[in-house]
Amino acid sequence: MKITTDVSRCIGAGMCALTAPEVFDQSEDEGTVVLLDETPPPELHAAARRAQQLCPSGAISVSDPEGGS
Repeated sequence: MKITTDVSRCIGAGMCALTAPEVFDQSEDEGTVVLLDETPPPELHAAARRAQQLCPSGAISVSDPEGGS
């Protein structure tokens, strides 16, 4: 799994940081997404995908380049 974020699209809702705090945080200055782990371990994949689904601005992209979980 590889995660990318687009800070310019982020509206600072914070759903990512609440859903997957091991993977995402929020900037203290702007309130926008901060990616903590662009290639999280398998046990965090479900939370990262859920954060992507919950992001109201579509600022999170998740891909599985190897076709894994």
